[in-house]
Amino acid sequence: MKLKTLSGYLLSAVFLLAVSCSKKDVQKITILETTDLHGVIMPFDYIEKEPLDASLANSATYIRQLRESGETVFLLDNGDNLQGQPAVYYYNFIDTMSQHFLSASMNWLMYDAATAGNHDIETGHPVYDRLSLEYNFPLLAANAVDKVTGKPYFTPFVILKRDSIRIAVLGLITPAVPTWLPEKLYSGMEFRGMTETAKLWMPEILKQKPDLVVGLFHSGFDRNEIGSADGKVIPENEVAAVAYNVPGFDIIFCGHDHRAANEKMACIDGDSVLILNAGSRSEYIAQADVTFTTNKLTGKKKIVTAGKLVDVKRFKPDPDFMETFKDQDALIREYVNKVIGKSSASVSSRDSYFGPSAFVGMIHREQLEITGADISFAAPLSFDVMIPKGDITTGDMFKLYRFENMLYTMELSGEEVRKYLEYSYSLWLRTMKNESDYLLNYRMGNDGKPVINNNKAWFRNQPYNFDSAAGIDYLVDVSKPEDQRIKILSFSDGRRFDPQSKYKVAVNSYRGNGGGGHLTSGVGLNYEELKTRVLASTIRDLRFYIMQSIEEKGTIRPEIPGNWKIVPEEWVRKAYDREYKLLFGDM
Repeated sequence: MKLKTLSGYLLSAVFLLAVSCSKKDVQKITILETTDLHGVIMPFDYIEKEPLDASLANSATYIRQLRESGETVFLLDNGDNLQGQPAVYYYNFIDTMSQHFLSASMNWLMYDAATAGNHDIETGHPVYDRLSLEYNFPLLAANAVDKVTGKPYFTPFVILKRDSIRIAVLGLITPAVPTWLPEKLYSGMEFRGMTETAKLWMPEILKQKPDLVVGLFHSGFDRNEIGSADGKVIPENEVAAVAYNVPGFDIIFCGHDHRAANEKMACIDGDSVLILNAGSRSEYIAQADVTFTTNKLTGKKKIVTAGKLVDVKRFKPDPDFMETFKDQDALIREYVNKVIGKSSASVSSRDSYFGPSAFVGMIHREQLEITGADISFAAPLSFDVMIPKGDITTGDMFKLYRFENMLYTMELSGEEVRKYLEYSYSLWLRTMKNESDYLLNYRMGNDGKPVINNNKAWFRNQPYNFDSAAGIDYLVDVSKPEDQRIKILSFSDGRRFDPQSKYKVAVNSYRGNGGGGHLTSGVGLNYEELKTRVLASTIRDLRFYIMQSIEEKGTIRPEIPGNWKIVPEEWVRKAYDREYKLLFGDM
């Protein structure tokens, strides 16, 4: 009888416990992340002047659907939005009196928080300081520290509250900013390591007793980079290191490397963290669905997280968004369609990968004219674009030069010039053993062939790091191993080239600050030495001066430079016939 009574009590207890965990004790929220929009606000490419099937306007449709369905939604952004399209450039530098298009659109969508990205910092203090005031939400970056006060220049973290749920969002930016940008763009700031900063702020965050801790990091995710920085190399993509070494995070949203991600990672304390990355240019929204179950006996919340990537192309642009910002759209279209000159021939970046091209030649010519340097280094900064014969518009100049880099004049020795080129071509070209080998440096599969994605092969390294030179005549012998390929013959004007002499070299500020590794890993200069080698810098971005030059000339006549070539030439010709189709899918 006692057993039966005990059994009855147990059943009653189970029933009461089940009642105590009723539906009202289970709460759900959704956190959405956009990142690396690079100005893709409207469903239109103002550079190529053609419609886009993904944009912030398309994202607006999905965001509205979630909110109208009754979901509790938090909306976050991870930076790198202020460079890449004329839509933002126009309001960065042309119309600086009106509210910025980006802040207007993000306020309209009711973002809750955003982290600053390196391409936002690259626009300079007047732009991002202005935006931080215009946003109806905090701009985060705990590791961007004011040199005078020692405190974060931006907001370090924010507590967001909704439906009794409190989530903490810590913002961090890649600390590699100084390796790419001139110091004047971030004057008064220093960028500290992400891992050390997260360790510093986590106790402060936990004092706030949030229900969820979220990282909003403008940095890439690489599982191979989980160690602490050794002080010699500034880690660009430190998300995995933070996730592994700093317990406390439930979710980390990342960006910067444009690689969409949705996975969980084990941490040093045996727990795990959900890692999400929405890719770039409005192609995806990263979504975290979070369920909280409250134990009424202890008051503790059990958290379950699930991630997914939402394909923005599935949604049409939100009509209210389009109507609200139709005037901004019209202004930008008018701006990019302005004719600034004419071109006597069409030029394509496609030609840049197999030898000298008129496309890169245009950049070289302008850099040498602006600086008066002995040598110019430049790369095809857009993978696959064409400037047609005839009228040249403002929009065409964004094809030639997508980001707002300054132009530096630096001092290098002749031997350092050679090392620079050896490094550049090692990123670009493979060593060929015979005429049947691959010429270009692709992402290779286990079968020894290029990895094909969407019917095309992809470079192992970014083509904006494939620098060639103008002002000197030289050969690139791909039959020889790396570091033995470059033979500099002379200056193009006939002067003798001396490895021991010092020369003036024109490079963009990204490269001049160490971007791509040409001057650091290639030449062997450290970041402090780089600063001593800069002789001069332009005040405005290089694109501005190129546009100015074209307007003054009226008509430009693009020509293929004849100062360098890849040898053996017969091997290169046969590789071109095979590999052009691998890259571009047609001839």
